[in-house]
Amino acid sequence: MSVFAHPEFDAHEIVAFHHDRASGLKAIIAVHDTQLGQGLGGCRMFPYATDDDALTDVLRLSRGMTYKAALAGLRQGGGKSVIIGDPRAAKTPELIDAMGRFVERLGGQYVVAEDSGTSVADIRRMAAFTRHVGGLADAASTAAGRTGDPSPATALGVFYGLRAAVRHQLGRDDLRGLRVAIQGVGNVGHRLAGHLHAAGAELWVTDAYAPSVDRCVAAYGARAVAMNEIYGLDVDVFAPCALGAVLNDRTIPLLQARVIAGAANNQLAEPRHDHVLMERGILYAPDYVINAGGIIDIYYEGEHYDAAVVDAHLQRIGTTLAAIFQRSAAEHRPTGSIADKMAEEIFRRR
Repeated sequence: MSVFAHPEFDAHEIVAFHHDRASGLKAIIAVHDTQLGQGLGGCRMFPYATDDDALTDVLRLSRGMTYKAALAGLRQGGGKSVIIGDPRAAKTPELIDAMGRFVERLGGQYVVAEDSGTSVADIRRMAAFTRHVGGLADAASTAAGRTGDPSPATALGVFYGLRAAVRHQLGRDDLRGLRVAIQGVGNVGHRLAGHLHAAGAELWVTDAYAPSVDRCVAAYGARAVAMNEIYGLDVDVFAPCALGAVLNDRTIPLLQARVIAGAANNQLAEPRHDHVLMERGILYAPDYVINAGGIIDIYYEGEHYDAAVVDAHLQRIGTTLAAIFQRSAAEHRPTGSIADKMAEEIFRRR
């Protein structure tokens, strides 16, 4: 299939494929739109079953970054990269070096950052081969308490967004006793669980990696459930914080939660599922709006990093979601469709 004929191709500006024979690197970089600025986005490493799966993921993720930056009020565009391989078994220093050289070849049209399967240390290693990196804390940022890891800001932004969704849908500001099911308790999901626990919420958690579940149970008194049981729990909020396409024809009928608010990218298997959720009376917080905390944090890195300013910007995620929810109710249109339109009004106007 031609890239241009791919169902997820959306007038992307750049789709670049790279194979480095020496390291075994197989990677794709996609830049969706740079009208607001350079295409920034994380580098995901995942053992995709097929090359087409990897292409689908990078096209969807890079598009989401454009929309995410626009609604987050950032002057940057959308990009993403994927490395095909198991990060626990196939990641080597040589492979990361080769990825850095690949990023440099695009001459700054794409800025790489950490994502699922890669770490701040990986991005720092890439920085030896390319200037076009994001998410690396300098001295000023470190003094302000920043490590370069975007996970804390992402989790906090999701917490603020979840709180706005609960306020709109359930009419409550107090989260004590709120029942939340979290799917995926890695770097972001675990931190989200911490914020919710501190606010008095009751937690149910699942993850493909058992030690992550055990850690959440020990730290926050969460209840562990099997991966296929997380959808049907009698809870108020379902928080997808793992991989995408988890809201689909099989899982949506199982949901008892009235709010979906989580950190995962591309939660809807197909755009039409946005409408399906609305018809079922489930409030969906569009993923690229609620999970924008990481790129907001990266945006402020540098000499003028101010944690209070960053936190104020993160709280605007809740304000933006509230506006989306209100417009959705007024127009009786799905929240994802409303968010898309609002984002396009920003970056296409440019």
